[in-house]
Amino acid sequence: MFKKILVGLLIAFVIIQFFHPKKNISTSPSPNAVAKMYNTPEDVKQILATSCNDCHSNNTVYPWYSKVQPVAWWLNNHINDGKNEMNFDDFKNFSPRRQYNKLEEVEKQIKEGDMPLNSYTWIHKNAILTEVQKQKLTAWAEGIRNDLKQKYPMDSLLRKKR
Repeated sequence: MFKKILVGLLIAFVIIQFFHPKKNISTSPSPNAVAKMYNTPEDVKQILATSCNDCHSNNTVYPWYSKVQPVAWWLNNHINDGKNEMNFDDFKNFSPRRQYNKLEEVEKQIKEGDMPLNSYTWIHKNAILTEVQKQKLTAWAEGIRNDLKQKYPMDSLLRKKR
């Protein structure tokens, strides 16, 4: 009985290798990216590329293990969740209020050490943010929020959706 179950699991494992989700790979730079709208220094762009963009942009750099199921499904779900929360490549499509609030969340999560996720940095050691990188990212996000405060009335940025 145990042998039949093991053979069945092996067959299922082989079969699922033929079913992969669509990859999050963009062939061209996004015209709606945050870096196209707001001043983004090169060092901040590099930090975003190394520590954020795999889950928060339209272009993921996939590791070798993304070709193995069920890992590919797990990664796809993780990437989709990340993009739903914050997609730096679709930033221009956000309302000013959403831009402001998302950047406030970015600052908070970086300061609290919630981003990048431990499950990501466990394998991607180069994505771990140093204190200097955290300061650069939060200062960049705060600078954009200050720009938004100057362009829009504060109450329109802070109003919550009903």
